[in-house]
Amino acid sequence: MKKLRTGAFAPCPCASEQTYSECCGLWHAGLAQGVHAPTPEALMRSRYSAYALQCQDPAMGEYLLATWHPSTAPGEMEPNPFVRWTGLEVLHSAMSLDAGVVEFTARFKENGRAGQMHETSRFVREDARWLYVDGVVGED
Repeated sequence: MKKLRTGAFAPCPCASEQTYSECCGLWHAGLAQGVHAPTPEALMRSRYSAYALQCQDPAMGEYLLATWHPSTAPGEMEPNPFVRWTGLEVLHSAMSLDAGVVEFTARFKENGRAGQMHETSRFVREDARWLYVDGVVGED
């Protein structure tokens, strides 16, 4: 499996056209210090990057759980070593007050076969931080 780079000049896995350290790396590293993604889209991008990095960094599973609303979060996260996330396209993002939605398409390879997932995710803001609630997976 190809290892993703996360150094200072490595491109962010979320396809933001920023470096990992300027983008999702801020939220991954800042979680323990109470630094959180400022918008639903930033959180969704950081969660995508965490999925992309999870097989090479077990702390990413902890990040995914910590940013998942407790009412819908699974008990634990197991990385799938047969899936490699290969791209992200944000189609729509909106927020008002303490609720947000992000529609996106994520590309992946599973056992070498290309696929994609289309999802509309819901987010809520509680205690000044955004949390992923759930998503509706659509057909692509």
